[in-house]
Amino acid sequence: MKAVSNEDRGKIIKHKINGETEINISKWLFISPSSVTKIWALFCKTGSFLPLTHKCGRKSKVDDETMSNLLIQIEETPDITLNELIEKFELPITESTLSKRLKKLGYTFKKRCFIPKNKNDQIL
Repeated sequence: MKAVSNEDRGKIIKHKINGETEINISKWLFISPSSVTKIWALFCKTGSFLPLTHKCGRKSKVDDETMSNLLIQIEETPDITLNELIEKFELPITESTLSKRLKKLGYTFKKRCFIPKNKNDQIL
């Protein structure tokens, strides 16, 4: 089944305003009468015939303001650990969740500090 184009949606609204029935419009545009009815109902409810966008997924437990404060803290103290950030800001998330969120923003963390393999290597 193919989605109804925005152009056809506009035609549906125009013809419904002019008094045409759903069945006549559906025959003329080669779409189902239920699609015409749903598009008209959407137009009556929202005032627009454009399809609604779906907001999928879970909402973040950390709001944007807290996240910006986190980033400021990271800039000020770059050696801060994930646990320290979680404790300082009392975040309701795990280390791995915070790590994933920060990686999406371009931040990375060392897993461990540099340890020389032998005594001749210098510590950075």
